[in-house]
Amino acid sequence: MAGPGPGAYPDADAFVTPARERLAGTTRRLLDAVLTAAVDDARLDTAADAAEAAIVALTPDPSGAPTLPRRAERRHEDYLPRSPLVGALHPGAPPLTWEFRDERFVGHGTLGAAFEGPPGYVHGGWVALMFDEALGIANVTSGHPGMTARLTVRYRRPTPLRTPLRLEAWTRERDGRRISTTGTLHAGDQLCAEAEGLFVQIGAERALEYFGERPTAPDPVDPLP
Repeated sequence: MAGPGPGAYPDADAFVTPARERLAGTTRRLLDAVLTAAVDDARLDTAADAAEAAIVALTPDPSGAPTLPRRAERRHEDYLPRSPLVGALHPGAPPLTWEFRDERFVGHGTLGAAFEGPPGYVHGGWVALMFDEALGIANVTSGHPGMTARLTVRYRRPTPLRTPLRLEAWTRERDGRRISTTGTLHAGDQLCAEAEGLFVQIGAERALEYFGERPTAPDPVDPLP
């Protein structure tokens, strides 16, 4: 299969490969190391040289202007590898494992230095992102996909870094195009935050306005990875 041209994203079906997953995992560890490594400048410069070489290796045309072409995902599961929460191929995503159990999204993971806000704790913006994504995935897996219209987060206590976390989300009810969804975030038995989301299903005309033409979707499939 031919690769993408300069400035183009890979086709959704060609995007998920063991090599890309390995690269994403290595980059994820690099982010943590950049924020925590206690080494001298010589070693930092060596690491920076290696990172710059990696960028050159990944850039088809380093002299070309950056572009942001449309991607060709057709199904919800095509987006999951790029998810900022559960995307195995997203180097900025936390190392979170998840499943859909008893009509709930249930995720487990431990967040490191890249997600820090107050010293020793997860940034509140990351907590909100985790809820937005988890609630959205819960809607998709329950058969009620929609776009976020309102997200309310209640921060009950700081969410600790380097501590196993449990993130849950579930669709509470649907009323026409409106979908109400709930989520919780725990560190052990401690409730750190909870959220309520209102999602709205959009029609074909609005989807075309937002996302442009998309290839014809195949038959529905199980959205779990």
